[in-house]
Amino acid sequence: MATIIPVRGFTPVIGKGCFLAPNASIIGDVTIGDQCSVWFNTVLRGDVNTITIGDRVNIQDGSVLHTLYQKSTIEIGNDVSIGHSVVIHGAKIRDLALIGMGAIVMDDAEVGEGAIVAAGSVVLSRTKIGPNELWAGTPAKFVKMVDPAQSREINQKIARNYLMYSRWYPADTITPED
Repeated sequence: MATIIPVRGFTPVIGKGCFLAPNASIIGDVTIGDQCSVWFNTVLRGDVNTITIGDRVNIQDGSVLHTLYQKSTIEIGNDVSIGHSVVIHGAKIRDLALIGMGAIVMDDAEVGEGAIVAAGSVVLSRTKIGPNELWAGTPAKFVKMVDPAQSREINQKIARNYLMYSRWYPADTITPED
């Protein structure tokens, strides 16, 4: 079972039907919605401030989510995919966004609904990525607009796929549905 650690009076709250990899670490002031998946070697470290995750979010292997003490929080919407080895530090990620593998999203950055951050990109502090925008590079820059219907279809498919993958694992790694 995942490592779940209360810190400073905060105990993580995990939604229904979530997959938690056995070596994932969920610490402190973390709230995870329903039907999410937190994959292998992932750390959600809510020891210094709040991390709030919506429904059907997949946070893939080796990702790290953290914040700044008394300054930044993490808010992740619904149907969001966080790729392998992503670092999110005190940022807001809106519904249906996709953060590509190895990307870094820094404090007070905002990633709009349906937006895509390309693999390996570095989104600097206070950057505002609008809805359905594709950003790439180091530092990340606007590349083009993404068709909203196509973005929704792709991101919901990824979210559904990760929910399906999570059901391949033992029942004791999945939180109860009721």
